[in-house]
Amino acid sequence: MADPAWRAVRGRVLTFLAPPLGAGDGASYRYLADGLVLARDGRIAAVGEASPLLATLPADTPVDHYPDGLVLPGFIDPHIHFPQTQVIASYGAQLLEWLERYTFVEEQRFADAAHAAEQAVFFFDELARNGTTTALAFCSVHPVSADAFFTEAERRGMGMLGGKVMMDRNAPPALTDTAQSGYDETKALIERWHGRGRQRVAITPRFAVTSTPEQLAAAGALKREHPDLLVQTHLSENHAEIETVRRLFPEATGYLDVYDRFGLTGERSLFGHCIHLTEAERRRMAETGSVAVFCPTSNLFIGSGLFEMGQAREAPAMRVAVATDVGGGTSFSMLRTLAEGYKVQQLLGRNWSALEAFHLATAGNAAALGLAGEIGTLEPGAFADLVVLDARATPVMANRMARIDGDLEEELFVLMTLGDDRAVRATYAAGRLIHAAS
Repeated sequence: MADPAWRAVRGRVLTFLAPPLGAGDGASYRYLADGLVLARDGRIAAVGEASPLLATLPADTPVDHYPDGLVLPGFIDPHIHFPQTQVIASYGAQLLEWLERYTFVEEQRFADAAHAAEQAVFFFDELARNGTTTALAFCSVHPVSADAFFTEAERRGMGMLGGKVMMDRNAPPALTDTAQSGYDETKALIERWHGRGRQRVAITPRFAVTSTPEQLAAAGALKREHPDLLVQTHLSENHAEIETVRRLFPEATGYLDVYDRFGLTGERSLFGHCIHLTEAERRRMAETGSVAVFCPTSNLFIGSGLFEMGQAREAPAMRVAVATDVGGGTSFSMLRTLAEGYKVQQLLGRNWSALEAFHLATAGNAAALGLAGEIGTLEPGAFADLVVLDARATPVMANRMARIDGDLEEELFVLMTLGDDRAVRATYAAGRLIHAAS
């Protein structure tokens, strides 16, 4: 049966209006203790107090009611690796060894279209189960992996961004393209998928270690030819990686300068990790509007280092996003990711409030992707991508919540420190229910 044109979701509704200045910033969000989100043809038609809106609903509008549920915009994951779902939790290696021992072996399997399609089903099941409705993903070097990714996203009505990795050196022959073939295959992918429904293609040189100057120049040409496309890559994750880049590009003043020279920085460029930036690189990130993507679970798991959120926010402030980075990251859950992010900031002597964290996982990440107003918000006109959270989903959470007297920020902190996929009651993409907890 086709989904109805109209659908309403009722519960406690929370959406952000502005970046929070810290804990207690009540002006940064709107909260409705009994609210209703009304969707029509995949987009939000109205949001408000439930009682008056219910009286105006078209006949036979389905109303999904979650009396204790907290309804937020769906989570957004701006850095994740689609082909790495089966190497998550692989033991005992730091970045470069981890790539050679696990990732490059696994990604060769994605030359097989049937395997890529099978893994796409699992990948999107996990995103939905964890309340993530949009992601920016690295596929493998094989165009069929990107086709599988976008095909499954389209089938589910989810808005996704991704690209085939461009990688022409320092990888197994079965995983390398050339500067020209990487350019040509990305162009073909753009023609097939970019702007097709909710799907968007990203220019995806894996990182400077695996791309020659000629390939980075080709990526820069793609960016000039398609200025609406995002660029995604990696930057300053690991000390050995940084030293390798220094050897490969001796003419550059630093790692960021490699990308800058080829025109790959800018407001539509997202750089995973950015842990070990110099002060000059932080200034240049701010000047260009480039986005630093904080990936706490992978930074900890692979032993790369601690991302200093406070330093990133110092003037001139860098734009920041937060992501899972599966499979170096250890969970598809943005809740688990926020929990580890909080702990990283604690180690650096800074508190990271639940308001700041949830804003970043929704409206903040939407802005990083250039999609503010389209996703990450519960405002009329946005896509009806929603997650419904339950802060009493586990015995420990319920026991903790018994001591919280209706304090929204404390509830959010419980969700981000104790929550995981079990706290996700339901997930909606474009108004369609794509996951319901059993």
